Amino acid sequence: MSESSWHSEDAPDPIELGLSGWALAILRGVPLVVLLLGGLAILLVLRLIEIPFFGLRRPVTPFITQFVCRNALRILGIGFKASGELMTQRGAVVANHSSWLDIFSLNARKRVYFVSKAEVAKWPGIGWLARATGTVFIERNRKKAREQTLLFQERLTAGHKLLFFPEGTSTDGLRVLPFKTTLFAAFFTDELRDFMYVQPVSVIYHAPRGKPDRFYGWWGDMDFGPHLLKTLGARRQGSIELIYHTPAKVSDFANRKELAAHCEAAVRHAHSLAQLEN
Repeated sequence: MSESSWHSEDAPDPIELGLSGWALAILRGVPLVVLLLGGLAILLVLRLIEIPFFGLRRPVTPFITQFVCRNALRILGIGFKASGELMTQRGAVVANHSSWLDIFSLNARKRVYFVSKAEVAKWPGIGWLARATGTVFIERNRKKAREQTLLFQERLTAGHKLLFFPEGTSTDGLRVLPFKTTLFAAFFTDELRDFMYVQPVSVIYHAPRGKPDRFYGWWGDMDFGPHLLKTLGARRQGSIELIYHTPAKVSDFANRKELAAHCEAAVRHAHSLAQLEN
């Protein structure tokens, strides 16, 4: 099934936990909740100290987020590996989007701040965590474009690495959808273009042995709760692989479409090769 013919409404695979699956979900779920709540409490206390002394800059709390995400993957039993050099220049990171697990994996490797649609801020649990960890919420409203560009500029000049999902939605993990170019336009402002870099990242999911290749994919109208239970209750777990590509300097590209195409090609190529190896 090609990217152009795939529909996000494709039905997900049935979830069958069984007694042992429920037991695993509890054994993993309880320490995961303790880790998330404990990490959140520590982060919030440290933010009270960071704000008056450092303002937008966060010299300590991103390390808390990274610690929590690394150990969340350990609790889940999901393997994790990454290759490629991390970007040292100021700028953004763009990646393909397959699952809520992207948040854990991308934070585990690099201290980043996600850019998310405004609706996520209202989600129970996830919205609170996103706010606490510095997520930038945006609205799909052209009237807000200038305001959001200024917000990006403020965060980027403060040294934050903002992470975007240019596909605009999550997938089943088996494909990379065409990158939307809209958000790339913010990188070409006079204030950002000359110093800004963008690093593409390919996120690849390897399903547990004997499970469908799209086991970790979370897309369309799939509910979070059942997908979380399926992940927690998996007898065998698979792994997540991150491939960091060479950062692209924004000023080397004529416009947002060229930059988006370059980043998409890098992400898609590595993702396709990894899928062939599965």
